[in-house]
Order: sequence, then C-alpha cells, then structure tokens
Amino acid sequence: MLRQLKKEELYACCSLDDLPFQTTDDITPLSETIGQKRALKSLQFGLDIESHGFNIYILGESGTGKMTTIRTILEVKARNEAVPMDWCYVYNFRNVDIPRALSLPPGRGHEFRKDMEELISFLRQEIPKIFETKEYEKQRTKILEEFQERQKSYFTEIEKEAKEKDFALRKTVSGLVLLPVKTTGETLSEEEYESLDPKVKKKVAAIGRDLQEKLDDAIRNVREEEKKIKEMMKDLERQATLSVIGHRIDELRNTYKDSSEIPDHLERVKEDILENLDDFKPQEDQTPAIPFMKPARSEPSFTRYSVNVFVNNGDLKGAPVVIENNPTYYNLFGRVEHKLQYGVALTDFTMIKPGSLQQANGGYIVIDALELLKNIFSYDALKRTIKDREIKIEDVWEQYRLMSTATLKPQAVPFNVKIILVGNPRLYYLLYNLDEEYRELFKVKADYENRMDRTPENILKYASFVKTKCDERGLRPFDRDAVAKVIEYSSRLADHQQKLSAKFSDVADLLREADHWARDAKQDVVRGEDVARALEEREFRCNKVEKKILEATKEGTILIDTEGVVTGQINGLSVLDLGDYRFGTPSRITARTYAGRAGIVNIERETKMSGKIHEKAVLILTAYLGGKYAVKHSLSLTASLTFEQLYGGVEGDSATCAEVYALLSSISGVPLRQSYAVTGSMNQHGQVQPIGGVNEKIEGFFEACKLSGLNGKHGVIIPAKNLVHLMLKDEVIDAVVSGKFSIYAIDTIEDGIEILTGMKPGDMKADGSYPKGTFNHLVAGRLQELSEALKGEKDGNSNNGKRATRKASRKKKASGKKRM
Repeated sequence: MLRQLKKEELYACCSLDDLPFQTTDDITPLSETIGQKRALKSLQFGLDIESHGFNIYILGESGTGKMTTIRTILEVKARNEAVPMDWCYVYNFRNVDIPRALSLPPGRGHEFRKDMEELISFLRQEIPKIFETKEYEKQRTKILEEFQERQKSYFTEIEKEAKEKDFALRKTVSGLVLLPVKTTGETLSEEEYESLDPKVKKKVAAIGRDLQEKLDDAIRNVREEEKKIKEMMKDLERQATLSVIGHRIDELRNTYKDSSEIPDHLERVKEDILENLDDFKPQEDQTPAIPFMKPARSEPSFTRYSVNVFVNNGDLKGAPVVIENNPTYYNLFGRVEHKLQYGVALTDFTMIKPGSLQQANGGYIVIDALELLKNIFSYDALKRTIKDREIKIEDVWEQYRLMSTATLKPQAVPFNVKIILVGNPRLYYLLYNLDEEYRELFKVKADYENRMDRTPENILKYASFVKTKCDERGLRPFDRDAVAKVIEYSSRLADHQQKLSAKFSDVADLLREADHWARDAKQDVVRGEDVARALEEREFRCNKVEKKILEATKEGTILIDTEGVVTGQINGLSVLDLGDYRFGTPSRITARTYAGRAGIVNIERETKMSGKIHEKAVLILTAYLGGKYAVKHSLSLTASLTFEQLYGGVEGDSATCAEVYALLSSISGVPLRQSYAVTGSMNQHGQVQPIGGVNEKIEGFFEACKLSGLNGKHGVIIPAKNLVHLMLKDEVIDAVVSGKFSIYAIDTIEDGIEILTGMKPGDMKADGSYPKGTFNHLVAGRLQELSEALKGEKDGNSNNGKRATRKASRKKKASGKKRM
C-alpha cells in the first residue's frame, strides 16, 4: 500500500524527558563499557580460563572502543594477580654460546646484579692484596726454596759423578751438556777428542752415554718437580683466595638459597675466579717493541661475572599488561645486539634485549592483528611460541645469508602469556578458515557490536559517555539539547531510529568539534546549535565531490530530469562512499523494448560493468515479469536496461524497483513522472525489500530537486521496511512539513504505479487478464502483441521449412531412381 510519510516518521527525536539533567556536570562519568554484553562476556571467559590455546581475538569495526575496553579490563584484572618472576641472563661457563637464563622473585634480579657487581669490585681490590701479604710470601718462598734445593741436589750428584769420571757439566744455549775434560780441568776440544786412542775414545763415549742418561733422568725429575711446584703454587693461591672469597660467595649462596639455579651459578663463578686469578693480579706494563710507541694496555674483562637483568618486574603492582602497536619480530621476541669495534661486530650476553612477549610473561599482551600479519616472521613465530610454550631469541635472517655467522643462542624462557589479538571481522574469518593452527591457538572470539538498542537506560549511559569525554579532553559541559543532538547523530550513524552507534570514536570527534564552535562563540556550555554547526561544518569540509556533481547536473552535463513525464525513463538512487563522506545522487535509468527473443538485456552486464548482485536483480526482474504477465502465453520480447552516463561499475540490487518501473513504462508506452525518484529491492513476487543508505539517497534527490526549485510535486518512493532507518536532515523534514517535498513508502511494486503513471495498476482476474483502462492491462496487451508478432514470424519460417523439406525429398527419390 502506498503511504505518504509524516514528520514523526522521518526522524526519531531524543526526548529531553529522557535526560534528567541540565548539563553533563550534573551526572557521573561512565564507568563501564556499554552495548557490548556479548563481547564482554566472551572477554571475561577468555581471560579467566587457563587452558592452553584459549587466546582471544577481539573483532569489530574501527572506532567501537575495542582497544580502550580491553586495556581497562586488563588493568583492573592484572592488578589483583601475582607479579611474575624476574629473568636474568648470565654467562654460561660450560657453553659460552648459550647464555643461561635464571629466574628470581620480582625485584630480586636487580639485587642479584648489584650483589655480583659488589662481589667483583671487592675481589678486584682484595685478591691483589692477598699476594702481597707476608704469610703468602713466606709460604711461596718456602715452596720455591724446597724446589730449588731438590733441583740443586739432582744436578749436584750428576756433577760430582761426572767430575769423578773426567766429565764436566756445562750450561749452553741449548741447555745442559756433558763434556769430557783433561787432567788440567779444561774441556777436551774436538780435535783432541778425535786424536784419542780408539779404545780410549770408545770408553769416553760409553761414560758419556751413561752420564747423559743420568742427566736426562735428572732433568725429567726436575720438570716433574716444576709441575708439582706449579700445582702447589696454584693450590696456595686458591687457598689464599678462598680465605677471602669463600665466605662472600657463601653469603650470596645463602641469600639466594630459595633459587634452584643461582647457587649452582655462584659455584661456577667461584671456580672460574680461582682458575683465572691472574686477571685479578696487577698487570705489568709491557716493553714497547718500537721505541716511543706505547702499546695499548689489555685490561682483563670481568663481564662474564655480570648479570643481565633481562626482565625486571620489581616495580609492578600485579601481572604485566603490554600493548604492542608495532609487532615486528624483534619487538616481540627480543634480540641480541652487537657493537662495532675496529670494524668487527662483537656481542655478549649482556647485550641480550627483551621483547614485549618476555615483558608480558606471566601476564597479558594485546597485539593489533593486521600489524602482526604485515610484519614478516612475526605471526609464524608467535604460533610456534604458543605451541612450544617457550620464548626463543633467534636470528631469523640467518637462514637467508650466504654464510652463517657465529652468534649467541640464549636459553629459551618458559612462556606464560595470554595473547589478545585485535582486528576487523574480515581478518578473523580469513584466519579461521585458512589457517588450521589458528583455530587451535585462538579459541575465544569476542565479537563487538557496532550498534546498541536506543533504550532510556542506554541513552543515560550515552550521556555519561559524553561526560567522560568532557573530563578526559577538558571540554566544556554539554547541555541537554546538545546531548540530545549527539544521541540523534548516533542514531543517524547507526542508520536506525531505535539504535545507537557503538562507534564511539566518531562520536568523540563530534564532541571535540562542537566544543570548538562553543569556544568560538565564547560560550561556557556547549549547546544544541553548536553540535548542529559542527555537523554542518564537517559536511562542508567533505562535500566537494557532491557539490561538483550537483554543479554538473545543474549545467546539464549530467542528465537528470526532475520535471515532466518520459516513457521508459526513471530516476534511480545510488550512494557514493568516499570513505570520510557518504552521499546520495540520482541516476537516470532507461529501458527500451521491441520484438525479439533476446529477453531482458542488461547493458552493464554485456559491457562487464555489472556486479554479481546487480546481475541477480535483473534475473529476479525477469522472473517477476514472467509470473505477472505470462500466465497463459510465453514472454517473448527484447528489452534493454541501462544506467545512463555510467562510466564506472554498478553493484547492488537497490535499483530493481526503478528498473521494473522503467521497463513496464517502455512496454506499455505510459510515461513516468520525472519529479519522483525510486529506490528499493524486490523479490520474484513483487514484494519490495529494504535497502541501505536510504537517508543519503533521499537527501541526494532532494538536493537535485532544489536545483530547479521545489514545487510540491517532488518526492521519493522508498520501501516501507526502511521506515525505521529514517534519520533525515532538518532541511528535508522542513520541506516535507511545508508540502514542498514528499516521501512515500511502498510494500509491493504495484503500490508505486499509480503515483508514477497516474493510472490504477489493476488486479488480475480469475482468467489471468486485467481490467481495461488499467496499467497492467496495457502491459499485458503489449506483451501479447510482441509475442504474436514473433509467433507469426515463427509460422512463416515453419512453412518455408516444410517446403524446403519436400523439395529435398523429391531430389532424393530422383537420385535413387538413377542409381537403380
């Protein structure tokens, strides 16, 4: 049924009775998230469950407050949870390439590092003093004297025996040698030795070999004694050092006795100190090889005794909450840094730096899903970490190098983090359907709404939201009229009279803009007209393209008729979305019909400018015509439909009703009033279905009609199912109230025929015909004429075919007789 809409149906005003305050200063700020019951319940479940794989994906449109909500929830929840352990990296004395990870109670990591620094500082001062004490020197001297006495005894015996046998023990560059001597005590020269009697010479050689063997034995004994002396000296140094460091290390071991790893590390530190006591002794200056050039002094390094406090949770008051906005691989998993020294990249365990996962260990981390996927290696490494339950620091580029380089591979840290991904719905469903591992690792879905019910309770909460933003941003208070305008704007954003938008970022922007115009007007309170001006100014900043299209329409470059009647032509409505601004614009739709069997030709489809939904709509249109007008005879015609001056693509089914009217007008020859525009989808039974962007479409045609002047005959026909979506501008509503513009709602295609053509549509009789003088009678009659014209053509073609068949038969018989 055709129905002209009234003012009350075009806009849902916010009653001031629902706002029991004068300004937002009279109400309390919002302390909860509104309109997200499902999402909040999912988040609570996901955060409370401790089973593996129950990580969370928060999906929703941008601006719905996903990040703000999860941050607030986590801050409250984490405050009541235990502070996780500190993590430190220390030198691995058994495998220097794999630094050792140690865990300590929160805050103890910093203490342990400080204790180790104090220990090394103490040892560097005290150990050198040990080797300067009289007691140490006394024991050292005693050991050396004993060694010298034993050494002297060995060589004294050899020297005595050699003298008795006319040999002498001499020191040379190559060592100790035995030489035969004369009775005078002088060594025998080589010539003298060669001149000896062979028997004497043989005897001298035998004595020399015997003495040499004894000398070799003595030298071996001395060397064994030297080794023993070295061990004794080393033991002396160890014992002397232990007297100083033993109790200090025991104190540290007792301090950290609750740790299962630190006492073992301290024992390894002690053994390393005792093995490298020379590092603690004063370093002597080396004589330069080149005069006047002093070589660089090589100082011993004590870095291996340091402690790298990798994660320090000492300042936390609960579990950590990390918001990672740039989830690169190294930002998430940490890195091993290097420093250049003389052109060489050097590193050690103190240069291991944590990532956000290590910092969030024992707590929560929130990651932007899109940014995670944009960063190479991050997503796959994150899944591995969840599955393996440990965080590894790796050089991910190593596999791509032509030559592998030696680097540190720190010991992995146990992983215990609840991961919350935040992203849009499309990304969620892509991951869920294309990545099997994702389903096992992110089992909790928190789906954010983009709209909420416009109830009195939610209206008050929306007012509290306005109050919250005023306090956070330092804005002026909003009076009741301003809050009412904000709520009405929210319904416009939601495209629903009984809904409010959950895209709070857009609403917050409006609040700041309204505050600016209130300040510009030197007002202490933001009023309703300030909100209205903010909306007008925003539209003016963004509507350049819309105004250019209207200018082209006024100039006649874009052909749009808003007066008169035309056969087979109607004004359809479409919406252009530029991202920051959306507006409606009329489009001329035309149809031509003539005899033929091609059916309805969608010109956009033939030129590959039509989308799938639009192609489906044309097929539905064809089915409707067949069911409506071809009950007793076939539907035989050729018709073409097109959007005139369309140079881009067309998609959607909201022009189906307009296309039907244009096609029926072309078939019947009845012109359509051009002062009306039509929008609406339909099904095969002719029932009109709702469409999107109804407000923008109405306002777009209204602006086009203003170009030629509103005369009371202009209007728009929309689906009745779209009435709940109407939130029109004041200018359009005022024109409707004054009778200059009309808006009609229809439930079926036939409801709009009379207002467009001036003719009754006509109901189908029992025999399938329509009453004379009705629009449907003209359509049915014209279709029958087209069908009969094609039928006559078909009969003529059939007779010609029969004559050709008989002629061919006679030729066949004649040829057969000839063969016989």
